[in-house]
Amino acid sequence: MAKKLRRLYQLKIGLKGSKPPIWRRFLTVDTIRLDELHMLLQVVMGWTDSHLHQFTCRGTFYGGPDPEYDLMDMEVLDETKFRLNQLLKNEKESIGYEYDFGDGWDHKITLEKNLPFDSEQTIPVCVKAKGACPPEDVGGTWGYYDFLEALEDKNHPEHESYKEWIGGGFDPQAYDIEEVNDALIEFRRTFND
Repeated sequence: MAKKLRRLYQLKIGLKGSKPPIWRRFLTVDTIRLDELHMLLQVVMGWTDSHLHQFTCRGTFYGGPDPEYDLMDMEVLDETKFRLNQLLKNEKESIGYEYDFGDGWDHKITLEKNLPFDSEQTIPVCVKAKGACPPEDVGGTWGYYDFLEALEDKNHPEHESYKEWIGGGFDPQAYDIEEVNDALIEFRRTFND
């Protein structure tokens, strides 16, 4: 039996409910394990991997082994045993990714292009992005927009406390793609071996 060759996936991850949209477009191999994809998404989006997460695909949940899942009456498959190409095969297919069950950051990951593997292509790599990642623990999408409103209005009762909490200013459009791609160097070493 012939060995199946790796493919290159162009993916787009978007934060659901964000207006203006917050999203990233990036390239990775189709054989990436879901636990590795989680870490890649943390870097690409700008999260800090401080909370639980899960992937969803056609009603099935995939996540890291955690005793709390047993209390939730839902079966969560071990993400270390599944690869992305087992969930996404065709262009325009998508899966869900939830980060921080308390804040409920829901993302949609779409396979935009399924390309032949190119050993000359640097992967993973972020190729395009829009919008800053919301701060951790801001309270989900609604909390994020309340936070932005308070920062913009010096007369808002929470203006000073939010400004102190965030450590000064916050630009909701800021995203440094070079900095993100520099952080992906460790992933490249892992994926290209």
